[in-house]
Amino acid sequence: MLKIALFAILVVIALFIFVKYLEAHSLFFPFKKIEYTPATIGLVFTDTYFKTKDDKTLNGWFIPAKNAKVTILFFHGNAGNVSHRLDKIKILNSLGLNVFIVDYRGYGKSEGKPSEKGLYLDAVTAFDYLTKIKCIAPDSIIVYGESLGGAVAIELCTKVKAKGLITEEAFTSIRDMGKIMYPWLPSFFAADRFDSLIRVGKVSTPKLFIHSRNDNIVPFSLGEKLYKNAAEPKMLAIIHGGHNEAFLESEREYIADIRHFINNLK
Repeated sequence: MLKIALFAILVVIALFIFVKYLEAHSLFFPFKKIEYTPATIGLVFTDTYFKTKDDKTLNGWFIPAKNAKVTILFFHGNAGNVSHRLDKIKILNSLGLNVFIVDYRGYGKSEGKPSEKGLYLDAVTAFDYLTKIKCIAPDSIIVYGESLGGAVAIELCTKVKAKGLITEEAFTSIRDMGKIMYPWLPSFFAADRFDSLIRVGKVSTPKLFIHSRNDNIVPFSLGEKLYKNAAEPKMLAIIHGGHNEAFLESEREYIADIRHFINNLK
C-alpha cells in the first residue's frame, strides 16, 4: 500500500510539473524583435514608454486619427508583439479611431516576464496612461482584446468605466481551452485562469463579441458562451476564417460590425 501511495504521489507531482511546463510554453509566446512599425505602412505614430506599479517599463504605440472622437486601447493575443498587428491597426485607424496598442511585460520592448497577474496590471497601467498622461476621457475609450487579449480586456472593464468593449476570438477560460487542447490532463492543475466567464457578467459597458464560426483554435462555442453570459447591452458578430486571419478573410463584415457598434454607442 505504501508503494502504491508513493507512486500515486510521484504521478501527481510529475503531472503538476508537466502542466507547469505546458503553461509556460503554451500560454505565452513573446517575440522581442520589433520587425515593423506603423511608419512601414505610412502611419504616423508615437513610440511611448510608461511604468507599471511594480516598476516594469512597458512600450506601446499611439497612432492618431484625424478628428478622432474615440480611442481604441488594443490588447493583442498571446504570440508575437505589437509589430505583428499592423494590418488590424491600419483597419481600425482607417475607421477614424485613435489606436493605442501596448506590449505586455516580456513582449517586444517591454520589460519583465508575462503572467496572468502581470498582464492585468499592464492593462490598468495602459488605461491610466491614456486617461492621466494623454488626458483622454474614459468615456471615449473602447477597450479591444483579441484572443488572450480578450481576457485582459474583460478583466480591465470590471475595474474601469470605458465607452465600450470589443473582443475578437476570445475564450471563456484557460481551463476550458485546456479541456479542448489537452482533454486527458486534469484542469485543476492550471495556475493561470484567465477566467472571462466569471467576469464578463460584471461588465456593464456595451460589448461587441466578434468570433469566427470556423475558428481553428478557439471554438466558436466558447465565444458564443462568453456572449450569452455577458450582461446587456451586447452584440455578437459572426465572421468566418481562421483564428488569426478571420478579420482579413471577413474584412467587409468585420469593418461593418465595428462601425455599427461604435455608431450606436451613446
